[in-house]
Amino acid sequence: MPDKLEEDDWNLLLERIKDGNCTPFLGAGACSQKIPVGSQIASEWAKEYDYPMKDSDDLIRVAQFVAVMRDPMKPKEEMCKKINELLKEVPQKYFETSDELHGVLANLPLPVYITTNYDDLMVRALESRGKAPIQEYCRWNKCIKKHKRKSPDFDPTPEKPLVFHLHGIYKEPKSLVLTEDDYLDFLIAISKEQNLLPPRIQEAFTGASLLFLGYSIADWDFRVLFRILAEYIEISLGRKHISVQLVTGDLSEAQKEKAQKYLDHYFAKLDIQIYWHDCCKFASELRTRWEAFNRGT
Repeated sequence: MPDKLEEDDWNLLLERIKDGNCTPFLGAGACSQKIPVGSQIASEWAKEYDYPMKDSDDLIRVAQFVAVMRDPMKPKEEMCKKINELLKEVPQKYFETSDELHGVLANLPLPVYITTNYDDLMVRALESRGKAPIQEYCRWNKCIKKHKRKSPDFDPTPEKPLVFHLHGIYKEPKSLVLTEDDYLDFLIAISKEQNLLPPRIQEAFTGASLLFLGYSIADWDFRVLFRILAEYIEISLGRKHISVQLVTGDLSEAQKEKAQKYLDHYFAKLDIQIYWHDCCKFASELRTRWEAFNRGT
């Protein structure tokens, strides 16, 4: 069971980063130090809104229940309010610690960052490094399609990178992909509308190695993301991709082996390397290796 990247994978990753040919994808585990994971929020809502089913730790289903029983916008407004309050407590120096993932990624010469998170920690980290990031989100439903993009012709650079929120941003509640209905509608929209994703984002899918960070086996964000990316990955010129996979719960070695076998089948022929790794540990090692790589080149 691989719990760390092999030297060849590290060397390849660092070379791709140097050339700007790496696209990080950030999942919920990337910001779990400041934003509660979905299961925690789901449990709080299940108790508050008297959720009757046993899967009270499933955010998507609990959010669906709240949307149906209260109001379609209720869970989205609650989520945005919660994130806004939590982000007020994030100091600028937060991104200076050696194992803070956003800060480490912000040091890299990359033009595009993609996230399925609703927060703006990646934008803040880039700004803390003196960069001028462009923040955009996917216009996946009719309520937000009419909103004009800040920069319709994206031409991001490492100094002015693009941070693209695939599942919405807390500053625009209607953009959030949160309930079961949202995920279904999102997938339908993506499959039907070829231009829903800006060309520069599609290019980031196919023209670079993808680095998935902070996702878990059972994560809906990751499963939906994989469905979207599968077609793009198949035409990505055979590049290797890496997923730093979080383990759901306390699994035995035997269970991890079964999970690895499942993932190997799930990602068959797409050349995605799966590693069980903590995001903080990965960030710390990436920072150390990147600094050493730069000194040696």
